Amino acid sequence: MSTLEAGMTRDEAFALLQEHNKDPFHIEHAETVEQTMRYFAREYDPDNVEFWGLVGLLHDLDWEEHDDEPELHTIYAAKDIEAAGGTPELIRAIQSHTSDFNPELPKPELQMEKILFATEELTGLIGAAIVMRPSKSVMDFEVKSLKKKFKDKRFAAGVSRDVIRSGAEMLGWELDELFARTIEAMQSFAPDKDTFVPAEG
Repeated sequence: MSTLEAGMTRDEAFALLQEHNKDPFHIEHAETVEQTMRYFAREYDPDNVEFWGLVGLLHDLDWEEHDDEPELHTIYAAKDIEAAGGTPELIRAIQSHTSDFNPELPKPELQMEKILFATEELTGLIGAAIVMRPSKSVMDFEVKSLKKKFKDKRFAAGVSRDVIRSGAEMLGWELDELFARTIEAMQSFAPDKDTFVPAEG
């Protein structure tokens, strides 16, 4: 496997994230997706754990500032990432997760891109479900509980179930497998950060 160059360090990427995101919920989401990506990278692409992590960290860089223009999501980010030294490979991987909003953006092809597409919305659904639990922890969260929340379209209504379904299809995984593996990914880093911040508003 070839090593992918991101063109920036984790510290530089995090500084860029903080420059464009002030809401703690968005920063928490970025870090959750970053750690989820690192978890899967250790299995599928161990030479590029850092790259996968930065893709996760910066995947929603422009969302807070431009959430009223979903079709341009990641297009604004591309300019900011490029200006900060980010490589075309980093930008492409990030843009692939919004190809459902904008057909001109690249579709997920690499395993990394498919996993970002499949898990990004799902981590949000899991996070929202955990906030409602007495433990506020992912450590005792089970697939059957997630399935109930997934079926309840009023719960975390902003989370696209269609994106999660098509992400599972891209990976060739059953929904249950995607659910189980994403919960496991979040459990792998939750002991360090075991409470999830509820979205404001």
